[in-house]
This record gives sequence, structure tokens and C-alpha cells, in this order.
Amino acid sequence: METSELRALLTPEGIRLLDSLPRWETGTDVVRSVADLRRQGHDPVLVAAVLSQSRLRAKAEAKFGDFASSLLFTAAGLEQATRLPVAALHAGRFRDAGLHRVADLGCGIGADALAMAAIDLEVTAVERDEVTAAIAAFNLAAWPSASVVQASAEDVDLSGFDALWLDPARRSSAKRLADPRDWSPSLDFAFGHDLPVGVKLGPGLDRDLLPAGAEAQWVSVDRDVVELVVWTGALARPGVGRSALVIAGGAAAELTAERDSPDAEPGDLGTYLYEPDGAVIRARLIGDLARSLDAHMLDPTIAYLTGDTLAPTPFATAFRVVERFALDEKTLKRELTARDVGTLEIKKRGVDIDPAVFRKRLNLRGSRAATLVLSRSGAKRVALLVERVAQ
Repeated sequence: METSELRALLTPEGIRLLDSLPRWETGTDVVRSVADLRRQGHDPVLVAAVLSQSRLRAKAEAKFGDFASSLLFTAAGLEQATRLPVAALHAGRFRDAGLHRVADLGCGIGADALAMAAIDLEVTAVERDEVTAAIAAFNLAAWPSASVVQASAEDVDLSGFDALWLDPARRSSAKRLADPRDWSPSLDFAFGHDLPVGVKLGPGLDRDLLPAGAEAQWVSVDRDVVELVVWTGALARPGVGRSALVIAGGAAAELTAERDSPDAEPGDLGTYLYEPDGAVIRARLIGDLARSLDAHMLDPTIAYLTGDTLAPTPFATAFRVVERFALDEKTLKRELTARDVGTLEIKKRGVDIDPAVFRKRLNLRGSRAATLVLSRSGAKRVALLVERVAQ
């Protein structure tokens, strides 16, 4: 967002106009919307600002629900913002640890600070970018316990705080993200404090960068791994070095361990196949999950579990194995055609196959839907016809 657009938006007229617009829908005629607002006498800069915000608010509903209609966003800030239910869990951890004065360094649009203020934590939200800081100030204006400072994280006096929260940005020039300097502020800065710290990072972080003694918590929402949070000091739970927090359908479940769990032994294909949640895989807790399900690994290098007993779990998607085939294109085309399959979901791990290309080559014309898992079992490539099991 340009500074001129922000100035036009952050006026009583701008906010009233934005709030008066109908919800942005896919297929909204932008040209017509611009023309309508211009005919009403609105400045073109304001028109551009409110239409951009209307579109961002609609997109933000996936992360913020009904709260999105009262907030302002930037495109980059929305992309990086923590989902509100996840931010609420983060905020609760500070409160439960008895930490009440928090510096949110690199607050973006203020999502995490908003969740902290909502439970009466005193939060100072720090943002370097002028436009983003102004938007954070708007979003936090209703919360007396929150304030916004435009500054670099490294320049803030931290002496009055109990704890820190950071969401470092990836430097655009970084290639492998394996160097602490690949983030801004750097990971050396993020973890170089005596204060308890929570640091939100990408789930694919090089594990060599995890500080000793910290708790690493991978978070998934509706089977999508959205972040890794590293907790230190009083924010790290005793005896928990690895955590997989799985949020689905508004419910949260967590699998924890002191360290990476040893993998389960591989074995023969059973009646059921389990696909562990990505957070469990990232946290390297597949072995603990397998043992809790009385299951074993289909292959020692692939994150599929199998067993003969169905055990309900929030940490994996369960499938009943209908049939096993060799991973051979002609065989699969014949068998799926015989079953009248026309719509095929393909899941794959451990095989170099593009599902979209493979599906097209099968050229299925039937009326039924099916799910096919392409993987390996030992030295053999296998194709498993499976059915989802409701849990």
C-alpha cells in the first residue's frame, strides 16, 4: 500500500466508505466498482485504497474469521500474519508462564499482539515499516494494554519487558535459509537474550539452527503445516523438546516428546494405512505415533504407517486398504476402469511421479471416485487403492 493511500484511508470518510462496501466476492467487477465510487465523488486514491482493503478483508476471513471485517491489512502482512486461533494459543502460553509485559518485535499488522492484548497482556508491538506500523496501530487501537512503536527490533530498549515474541522476516537475498543471518532480525539476535522468547519461523527451518534446550513446536491447521515456533526460558515446557500441535475443525490436539522419537520398525501392509499429519512428520514423532496406534512403517524411509487395527487419532488420516497393486500404469488403468473410476485422487510419497500427469495418462472415464496411494514397500513400488475412514 502506498503512503498516500494509507493517509486517505485513515480518515473518518475513508473508514466509513470501506465499512459501507459489500463483501468482496470472487468475480467482483473491479472496473465497475471503481466507476461507481468515482461517480459518487470519491477521490481516486481513496477508491483504490478501500477496494484493495475490501479484497484483503475477504481473503483474511480464512485467518481471522469475523474479525477480518474490522481490521486493516497489507498484502505481505496478511500473508505472514498468524491465524487468530493460533495466535490465541501463543498468547495463552505467555499468560500461563506468568509473563505479562511482552515486546512483539516485528509485529506486522499486529495479529499476535491483538491476541495478547485480548487477554490483558501488556504488549508493545514494534514494526520497522511505516505503513505496516500505522496499520498495526489501527488494528490495536481498541486495546488499552497495547501500543505500537515504529522502530527496528534491534533498536528497542528491552529492559522493561518480561518476554519477547518475534516473527523474523526472511531476507529476500537468502538462498538456503541455513544461516542465522538469513532472517531479519537475525536468529542470533532472536535467541541472544536472557528473556524468555517465542520465535515464529517457517516449518522447514534447518534443524541445526534450533538452540539447545529450546522447545520446537510445529503447528498445523486443517492438515496444513503453517509454522514452527521455538520457545525458550519459561516459555519452554519442562521435558518437552518436540511438539506437534494439530488444529482441525476448531479443536486442538498435541503430541509431545523430549526429543525426536525413534522410528518404528517397517513391516507388511496391514488392513489400514495412516498418513501422519505434517506437523508430526516435521517434529519427527512418527515413531511415537506408530506405537500409539499399534502400527508400523510401510517403508523405513517413508512417512506412511500401517496396521491391522483401526485406532482413532487426530494426528493422522486413516485409510482402509481396498487392494494392493504393483505400480504399473497398464495394470492400474485396467483395474480402475473395471471399477468404473473416473475421478481419482492420487497421493504419493517416495516415488518420482507427477500425480497430475499420471492421472491424465490413465485416461479414466468412469462415474465413481477413488483414492490411490503411490509409494514404496521395501524395494517394491506399490499402488494402494484405499478408502478414507471417518474418525
